[in-house]
Amino acid sequence: MKQVTGLNSLNPTKGVENKVANITSARVMKAILNDINPETAEAFKKFGEWSSIGCIFFNSLDNPNPNVTFDSNNFARPLFPNLSAIPLENEIVYILSLPNSNIQANVNEVTYYYFQSINIWGSTHHNAIPDPINGKPTNPESQQQDYQETEAGNVRRVTDGSTEIELGDTFEEKLEVRNMLPYEGDYIYQGRWGNTIRLGSTVTDASIPNTWSSTGDNGDPIMILKNGQHDEDTDPWVPQVEDINTDLSSIYLTSTQALPIDVASKSYNSYFSAPVSTKEFDSEQVVINSGRILFNAKDDNILLSSFDTINLNSLNSLNIDTPKTIIQSKEIYLGDKYATEPVILGDTFLADFKDLLGKINNLTTALMIPMSLYPPVSPNAGLPITAASLKGQVGRMIAKISKYKSKVSKSK
Repeated sequence: MKQVTGLNSLNPTKGVENKVANITSARVMKAILNDINPETAEAFKKFGEWSSIGCIFFNSLDNPNPNVTFDSNNFARPLFPNLSAIPLENEIVYILSLPNSNIQANVNEVTYYYFQSINIWGSTHHNAIPDPINGKPTNPESQQQDYQETEAGNVRRVTDGSTEIELGDTFEEKLEVRNMLPYEGDYIYQGRWGNTIRLGSTVTDASIPNTWSSTGDNGDPIMILKNGQHDEDTDPWVPQVEDINTDLSSIYLTSTQALPIDVASKSYNSYFSAPVSTKEFDSEQVVINSGRILFNAKDDNILLSSFDTINLNSLNSLNIDTPKTIIQSKEIYLGDKYATEPVILGDTFLADFKDLLGKINNLTTALMIPMSLYPPVSPNAGLPITAASLKGQVGRMIAKISKYKSKVSKSK
């Protein structure tokens, strides 16, 4: 009998006895995520070792098996090779049969593949549903009401702080994870933990405003990458919009949008003409905001290049730790932008200073001639004593002339 494969599997053919190629819904029982999980270690070896990562074992919803086992009859691979969205236990997926790697030898040989999780609860966090056959026998009354209301078409509102659904070995439900609020035309990619990517635009006069549409025109593009959500006083099933100041970490790629970012330090006293305020700038820019930012070039350089200026702004200090610091500039102002006192050139000054000390030393030697050697009209009697003292001081300064030079800082 001819096997239905490919796109034909979406449209069951009359007279075909083997309906395995038709799309069917199934419950995820287990996913292969590594080679050491005791529940899937044998399956890992049996189904291709590392090529089996991301594959699942399922139980049909149409004809569930109360004694489900991990074998080829309920084994499915991810449908898409470049998109990894592995479902949780007890989430619902679509299963279909399509050609496998043996297609050149046998076009009728097929393998099960699965779509990603079905949007049962309308949640990006998880869409698992209790298993009436293989799961826990009962759920708390409050949770039974959660599922009954959701099945009636309402948004799931968990109020007891937990779930009794088996979701996996490590996955724990977090009730505070919210969906993102979409605007017309948005593409939004959402992880399970409040990490999102929005490919959006300026939306003026939106019913629920956002923080990036105060400037520009409708349709001006913006891309927002966010990790971690901010706290809100609304119920956790109410979607939220990004907030650059309170989300844990975010990157904004703008076109015409002004962003209301609260910068940690905004002193521009070193400028004669300060840059446009961070909240008023409404042209293309990339803004990174987080609790801490680290740039590390593990093999080569970090290059900062600017058409105009580079501003380093800190509430406390600017620290530079390096074996060598080189600044090449036509003008350098230290301490204040209005500084006018030039820095002394160490080598040049000390060479002249040493020469001056030499001449003073010669003078003091001459002034130390004993009084008896002077003509009848002699100088001040105390002069030789003063000259001797000055000569000693000059000698000590000459001896340490090289120590006046900094071993760190040099200027030109």
